[in-house]
Amino acid sequence: MDNLNTINPTIILVFGATGDLAKRKLFPAFYNLYLDGRMPEKFEIIALGRAENSDAHYRNHVSENLNEFSRNKIASEKEFEQFASHISYLQNDIDKEESYVLMKQKLDAIDASFGVRANRLFYLSIAPSFIETISNNIKKLDLAANPEQDRIIIEKPFGYDKSSAELLNKLLAKTFEEEQIYRIDHYLGKETVQNILAFRFGNSMFEPLWNRNFIDSVQITVAEEVGVEERGGFYEGAGALRDMIQNHLMQILTMVAMEAPTSLQADEVRNRKADVLKAIRRITPDEVEHYTVRGQYEKASIKGKPIAGYLQEKGVKDNSITETFVAMKFYLDNWRWQGVPFYVRTGKRMKEKQSSIVIQFKPVPHSTFSFGKEGMMPNRLIINIQPAMDIRLQFMTKKQGLSLSLKPAEMVFDYFSCSTQATEAYETLLLDALQGDPTLFMRSDQVEEAWDVVTSIQDAWENDKFSSLHKYEAGSWGPEAANELLARQGHSWASNTLDAEEEKLRKKAEKADKAEKDKKAVQTKQVEVAADGKNF
Repeated sequence: MDNLNTINPTIILVFGATGDLAKRKLFPAFYNLYLDGRMPEKFEIIALGRAENSDAHYRNHVSENLNEFSRNKIASEKEFEQFASHISYLQNDIDKEESYVLMKQKLDAIDASFGVRANRLFYLSIAPSFIETISNNIKKLDLAANPEQDRIIIEKPFGYDKSSAELLNKLLAKTFEEEQIYRIDHYLGKETVQNILAFRFGNSMFEPLWNRNFIDSVQITVAEEVGVEERGGFYEGAGALRDMIQNHLMQILTMVAMEAPTSLQADEVRNRKADVLKAIRRITPDEVEHYTVRGQYEKASIKGKPIAGYLQEKGVKDNSITETFVAMKFYLDNWRWQGVPFYVRTGKRMKEKQSSIVIQFKPVPHSTFSFGKEGMMPNRLIINIQPAMDIRLQFMTKKQGLSLSLKPAEMVFDYFSCSTQATEAYETLLLDALQGDPTLFMRSDQVEEAWDVVTSIQDAWENDKFSSLHKYEAGSWGPEAANELLARQGHSWASNTLDAEEEKLRKKAEKADKAEKDKKAVQTKQVEVAADGKNF
């Protein structure tokens, strides 16, 4: 266990403390860190909200939410009361300077009680439109004047396109140094995502194969069973490209494709990630339709229950062309990955919830077996991020018996076999922010490069000149066009378990067997017709 008692006392200020993120993720994360002994010995959490509230009432609100959303429920009232004694509520109107004057007075009072000027962690769990106002007021009152002690956490979306992201970076740079700004993407805090670096650079058996000479293709999938639910109005201004591809999937891609860092220092790791984003080949406007597929879910019946289509969701325009599904193919123009396709896809109302990375290795150059390469499943390394948390290596092996025939097999490392309760992503990220470690947070150049990757796609779709919107049934794996995107190079979307892959292989074998029988039947018929003609 890390000893955090040696770092400075810390004051955490949560803007938007009455919002959904605070109740579901932030306070449960702080509570679990507290139970694990990972919070500083002296800390205070100031919950900021527009509504009038008392400390006691807000602490009760936190208690109710912990019992609903925290991985550790409240088992001891005494223990919770000790944690809650560090929480206070401060009414705050983001637009009014006097609210920040009161904030400064409270910060000064806490510093006096600690006997030292505390670290300050500002968490902005608010709409992006409020960032400028908050940043300007923090600067005006010198609330974050110490780069070594004061930090700000910004939630996504970080901008709506490249130009807005650049403007936001310039705005924040007026108040904060770059090392103070922590742009958070909760996917980077997930155990299995972090393990990509350990898996790649901590083992000698895979890294020599991790290149264009041995890897055939890479797939990254983040699929959700749920629709937009009550967030239709928000989603109309976002869409799957902005909401998922530009941040979550781009960040996962960098972890898979990056070069080995010389150390785990924050800038060294982030430099290698930025290199990947710069190497992604930009898709030109007239290539958008060839390299991308966008879709929108339609109503369907799932397990006998009617499911609304996107156009029927609350807050969605009747004629909306907002995409709820995206699949695309990227190439990286560098020495390691030249010519290897990276397929990414994300969507709502998909068949199942699944976040996974599939590394597919090249086939054997020549098959010794009578059925040839067609009867063999590709060797794959699968990293399941959620809801399953495991790493699977799939390969071919001999079936038991006297004949020499093959079957797929796999070796599995399951996180849940090591621990029944994994830490939440926000716990990891908040702990890093408390310690001043920005490794898992995005730097300004990473954000801007990620936006640059999708800019031409955004423009083409918004102009609706180069790409059609494909409909797909809720509860499916997306539009057929997404399968065709891979089929052009002889690929298909891989399943994240062996059972599903074996079923696909069985169907493929049955189809090939039927085709062979049909071919023989036609040949036999041709011989018979020829013979009849000769006899006649």
